[in-house]
Amino acid sequence: MSLKAFHLVFVTALTGLSFGCAAYFVHDYTQSGAKLDLALAGVAVLCGIAVLVYGKYFLKKLKKLSYL
Repeated sequence: MSLKAFHLVFVTALTGLSFGCAAYFVHDYTQSGAKLDLALAGVAVLCGIAVLVYGKYFLKKLKKLSYL
């Protein structure tokens, strides 16, 4: 597996994990009302967006490299 393919898999998994954690924290906030859960959801969304920006930057940087 090339570096480019590994990063594509890694960015996809990490984005799903970040937004999944955000959804979990929002659900937990609706159940308990704890403001910490809402803050953690915001942080998780920001992390998910940061990973997407990194993935776009990385793919743009290595556009000439093949996936194999």
